[in-house]
Formats: sequence, C-alpha cells, structure tokens
Amino acid sequence: VQLQAYGGGLVQAGGSLRLSCTASGRTFSSYAVGWFRQAPGKEREFVAAISWSGGSTYYADSVKGRFTISRDNAKNTVYLQLNSLKPEDTAVYYCAARGTMGWNYFLVSSYDYWGQGTELTVSS
Repeated sequence: VQLQAYGGGLVQAGGSLRLSCTASGRTFSSYAVGWFRQAPGKEREFVAAISWSGGSTYYADSVKGRFTISRDNAKNTVYLQLNSLKPEDTAVYYCAARGTMGWNYFLVSSYDYWGQGTELTVSS
C-alpha cells in the first residue's frame, strides 16, 4: 500500500489544522494506521493510531484531548484533526500502516508502510 500525507502548513499557537493520509494499492480498510511525528534533532515519536474499523483509537499523552484520529475507508483516507496547537507540536508528521492493531501500536518499527511526511510549523 502507498501512503501520502498532506495538509501541513504554518499555524499560530492555539490554532487548528487537519492532516490527511490517503492510500492507494491494497485494500486500505484492512490496515491499522498510525500518525507519528519527528521534530528537528529528535527521534520519530508516536502521535495517534486507529484500528482498521475505526473502533479503537490510541493517543500519545502529549496530544490526548487536543488531537483526534478518524478514518473514512470509503475514501481510503485517515485524518488527524489537530486543535489547540502548541509550538512543541512543530514537526514533520508521517502516517504509517500495518496489518493489525497490536499492543505495540506506538512503536515505529511495528509499521510496514510509510508516507512521505507533511510539515507542520506552529508559531508562538
């Protein structure tokens, strides 16, 4: 499956943005999807994940209550709604897919397919 993340940009602190991750290739609805981010000089970190059906979602503590992950399998798209943005949310955001949603959903190494990333800058 090929993934493409888009929707990043420059936002003021406190603002909102929605990222999208579209997929092509194999049946997207059978994949769990995660969002990760990587700030300059830092390791890639888990942000949120969603099961293939959308029935289960998981969030990093740093974004819980501010970010919402959802999906529309009919459109082969997973969304990440980002609200109450902070300067520390500045990073390149990546979406990734894996076959099943297991206990290790927060691990970068557990995902098989990655998109190219979309950059978000939050100004103070």
